[in-house]
Amino acid sequence: MTTSLTYMPLNAHWTLHAIDCRKAPKSLRDVLQHGIPAEVPGEATLDLLRAGIIDDPFDGDNESKQQWIGDMDWCFTCRFNWHNDGSQRHDLVALGLDTCAHLVLNGVPIAFTNNAFRSYRWDVREQLREGENELTITFLSPVRESERRQAQLGAYPHAYPHAFNQIRKPASSFGWDWGIDVANAGIIHNIGIESWSGARVASVRPIVDVKADGTGVLTTYVDIERADTSNANAINMTVSLNGFETAEQSTTLIDEHTTRGIISTTVRNAHLWWPIGYGKQPLYEATVVIDSSSDQGHEAYDMWNGRIGFRSVRLNTEADEIGRACEIIVNDVPIHARGYNWIPDDAFMSRLDHKTYERSIQDLVDSHSNMVRVWGGGTYETEDFYELCDKYGIMVWQDMMFACAMYPENPGTKAEVEAEIREQIIRLSPHPSLVMWNGSNENYMAYVDWPWFKPGLRDDTECPDQYGRSEKGWGDYYYSELFPTLMKELDPTRIYTPSAPMSFTDHKSPNTDRDGTTHIWDVWNDEDYFRYADYIPRFADEFGYQAPPAWSTLTRAVHDAPLETFGKQMLVHQKAEFGNEKLAKGMRSHLTPGTFDDDYIDAQGNHSWLIPSDKWENIEDWHWACQLQQAQAIRFGVAHMRSLEPINAGILIWQLNDDWPVISWSAVDYDGHRKPLWYISRECFAPRFASIQRSVSNAARTSRQWAAKRLPYDCLALHIANDTRDSWSGTWVVQRVTLNGQQLAECQYPVDIAAGGHVRIELDAALAAFSSLSDEILIARTTDGSFARIIYNPAEVIDQNLASDPFTATAIPVEEGYLLTVEAHNYVRDLFCMVDKVDSKARVNGGMASLLPGETLQWLIHSDHNVPPEAWTNHRTLRSANDLHEAQIHRELTDIAGMTVK
Repeated sequence: MTTSLTYMPLNAHWTLHAIDCRKAPKSLRDVLQHGIPAEVPGEATLDLLRAGIIDDPFDGDNESKQQWIGDMDWCFTCRFNWHNDGSQRHDLVALGLDTCAHLVLNGVPIAFTNNAFRSYRWDVREQLREGENELTITFLSPVRESERRQAQLGAYPHAYPHAFNQIRKPASSFGWDWGIDVANAGIIHNIGIESWSGARVASVRPIVDVKADGTGVLTTYVDIERADTSNANAINMTVSLNGFETAEQSTTLIDEHTTRGIISTTVRNAHLWWPIGYGKQPLYEATVVIDSSSDQGHEAYDMWNGRIGFRSVRLNTEADEIGRACEIIVNDVPIHARGYNWIPDDAFMSRLDHKTYERSIQDLVDSHSNMVRVWGGGTYETEDFYELCDKYGIMVWQDMMFACAMYPENPGTKAEVEAEIREQIIRLSPHPSLVMWNGSNENYMAYVDWPWFKPGLRDDTECPDQYGRSEKGWGDYYYSELFPTLMKELDPTRIYTPSAPMSFTDHKSPNTDRDGTTHIWDVWNDEDYFRYADYIPRFADEFGYQAPPAWSTLTRAVHDAPLETFGKQMLVHQKAEFGNEKLAKGMRSHLTPGTFDDDYIDAQGNHSWLIPSDKWENIEDWHWACQLQQAQAIRFGVAHMRSLEPINAGILIWQLNDDWPVISWSAVDYDGHRKPLWYISRECFAPRFASIQRSVSNAARTSRQWAAKRLPYDCLALHIANDTRDSWSGTWVVQRVTLNGQQLAECQYPVDIAAGGHVRIELDAALAAFSSLSDEILIARTTDGSFARIIYNPAEVIDQNLASDPFTATAIPVEEGYLLTVEAHNYVRDLFCMVDKVDSKARVNGGMASLLPGETLQWLIHSDHNVPPEAWTNHRTLRSANDLHEAQIHRELTDIAGMTVK
């Protein structure tokens, strides 16, 4: 915030035209050459959409039809009136230009920008003129410019077709395995003229610490810029800190020869900022004022306002009998991190605002998440994002923007990257939610494990080895040298790691589960989700499973007739390689017949991943089966990881959100609909959580067996995690019952569990002695209701004798919408209400609940649609796993002629 600076936004009177229209469709060339209205902040594609020149890029297969947009050079022109107010300086300030742009003011070249992750400021007092002015910003095609640089600098391996690693632009804008390819250009953040005199605050870096006695220490580093360096004056700098009982103010003098002031402020018994679930999130108001006091009086120059929080953070990487820990410690308390990975919330990032960020951060809060990882193929988010995380107590793991590629280490790129990282470290330093910086995504793993990465490591022009080859810089300079150096200089209080995944032991594979952080992608790509149980992840910062978006989101973007799994437009909205085949394969033995390792050879001898039982007669059953499978897979994985606490200290699911309507790993789709996965994460991320797991008995653990031999599961165990700061004592009651509710066995277990503690209880043999896996389940609950009830299913959906009509449901209109009531008369497994099928804007406050015979639940459906109440209770809308068991029970593989299963 500024006081003495005058800012004139340039957000109106813009036009857009194409520089060379030959790549555009012939029918559009005239209008593109003459120009159309443009909005700023904005992007070329959005201007074309608003003008009616193109259809919605997200709809159908428009992505391929609109690739010409990324191949074009685009010029944005603004005509504005300006009057000299007598200030000493007049600066053109651009907070975000995407990406490679020439700026010309009144015919005079100003600059060439090269980085969408930076802001820019230019002194333009000599170029401005009284009255009408013209600013033009010409953006080079990001696709052609990245190709040009690749030809110039050499090929640096990268995921996906485009050379995104050659320019400093969000990698995912070129497309990803969940993202649409809409690389375009634009003025993505505010731009304007800033007029000022005397001095201005160039940057503020408030660094906090907490002493052992609870005293908070704020060290404020302030860089200033003077309008006239030849006639500089000394400047007073005052830092004020206000909050709770605190009202501190300190002043120092910045003499005429320096441009930095440093003030230390202490707060006794500071109110500490905590991650959600571990304490409150108090924030202090910090104000920096610079002014000049002289014989002529007091002259105010500039000020800065921000909010800071006192907290300490460090990373425990100590070696133990398993490997090395990866445990975040906040205010000397170990934190079990639970949450999601974050991608840009829209493929067109200029559309994002406070409202969209608020919705997505609320998705984190409501799911019991306490951490979010900003992934390195997207962008550094706006202040709205970090301020909301500060407010709600969501810890932020912030990647630098380097992902799945080699990056050039030529002098120009090095300088650009250093300027970018310096700016982002300083900009984000006030936010207590930001606890961790990470240098790159999967680049160390790629260096070691990805075969296609290797050829790019050699360059014949440098010091050849015995084979005439030499190794060239591939990006490690940034992660292992530049970034840690900048962190030490600018913000040594936060955690820094060079890459994810990575081990903390030298010469060890970057992606070992027992040391450091790990990404688990053989599940989904190659393995059944039961494979999660083979891992002992110290910190799983990426793992996930796919599913389609909500039905309304899918069908508004995909229009295949008939709608089918492998339709043309369906596959446009499935970016993962063999994605829909993997969805089908993953269901086998869980929701459909067959096993994960089955494949199919037809009568002509053609091989396919798909076997006949993968084909669904009803596309809505396929849609529900995919969503249920995603939820089941992640529930299994997260429950296993939480059973490993405190060995496991972090679980970050890939991914929370989508940037367009797509089949992906997200828990919340692009339209904001929470998938079944989201409701499962809310269940599994609860601070107090328990699960029943297949386990190795205590007797087997202590027996004399060969140490290298993996012991088989021979019992069931109740794992109880208490990720709160309060101890708990109570009794667990565990019952074995039939699906129709008959009790067969019961045991009670008194439990005392410390704050932050974990307890494992081996269940009595009577509970695990299932006479029929298909007809019995275990139920576990506490007598005081402090933990959610557990239902343990010993059989998969396809093998369980689930009733086809297990409940009755009614819905009645109420003030907020409709009250849905479900009464179970048999076991209902994983009930979910697809309210968007009735009203695409409807929301429901519950999902993924299982009911025992005689139980009732009520959910509130928020909707302003006037529809028959039975619309919310019919088979299309109210789904359960019971539906899929019924759909599969009559599908015998032997009925399909010509099939061979290998």
